[in-house]
Amino acid sequence: MFRHTRSLVALATLCVIGATYASKGPTPPGPHESERTEAGALAADDHWLRAEVDGDTAFLERMLLPGYRSIGATGVSHSREQIIAGAVKNKDSDAMKEKVAAWRRDDPTEIAVLLHGDIAVVSFYNPALGPDKGVRSSDILVYEDGGWHAVYSQHAAAKSQ
Repeated sequence: MFRHTRSLVALATLCVIGATYASKGPTPPGPHESERTEAGALAADDHWLRAEVDGDTAFLERMLLPGYRSIGATGVSHSREQIIAGAVKNKDSDAMKEKVAAWRRDDPTEIAVLLHGDIAVVSFYNPALGPDKGVRSSDILVYEDGGWHAVYSQHAAAKSQ
């Protein structure tokens, strides 16, 4: 699922805001990505997904702050370096794009953003369960140096229905 070898659950949650993956080169910046707004946090998180799927390691090196950790649904931690290495494997491959498309089709997900100053919590949840009972994944972003950067992610094995 990329972002470091996450479980399929985590892959899916991030895929819901992903755009069409047709490019083979570095992913372009999304609209509003540098804005200190909910839209900016969402655009940066979306670009993050595209960068993992497309193998855009230059973007990931900027997006993921030193010390970044992602905790999978099983409690296993993945480092910034592991996530970047996983993205390298996705470059010039359609396998991850196909997994993302299948997950998006089979697992509808909605997004909630909590913005507090320079911190954004982007949560992905099962719409059938709502944002209070069906959270599948959350990314914590901090706004600094004119853009959003990831400091931590947590994934859960939320029920599908």
